[in-house]
Amino acid sequence: MKRKATSIWKGSGKEGSGTLSSPSSFFDNTPYSARTRFENEDGKQGTNPEELIAAAHAGCFNMALSFQISGKGYTADELNTVATVNLEKGDDGYAITGIHLDLKGKVPDMDEAEFKELAHAAKEGCPVSKALKAVPVSLDISFSS
Repeated sequence: MKRKATSIWKGSGKEGSGTLSSPSSFFDNTPYSARTRFENEDGKQGTNPEELIAAAHAGCFNMALSFQISGKGYTADELNTVATVNLEKGDDGYAITGIHLDLKGKVPDMDEAEFKELAHAAKEGCPVSKALKAVPVSLDISFSS
């Protein structure tokens, strides 16, 4: 299985801009630039690579957790995960220094301890987490049954 996305960039790093597209059209010439990456904290003017990593990680984690929960005979009413990617400037330039997953889950009839155990397993086991092993990933969990 292979998944693709296309980036087109025009101009210099600082003044240039680009677009991102995907076969599913989820990204359909979505704009990005140094300004949308470094100066537009709310993200409303375009996307950036860190936002895409956060979306991929949150989605992958929720899906992995859903499979873990189903494997135990339960069905989640809702898994709501916010992934926050930290990008910091250091002596060697910018680097992703960590990712934080903030999970709120509701699974009827499931024990909170079991939910937390499955959430930690999903954090370690989802393919995006595995791909990002060089970056520390933290997890906060809120649970209701």
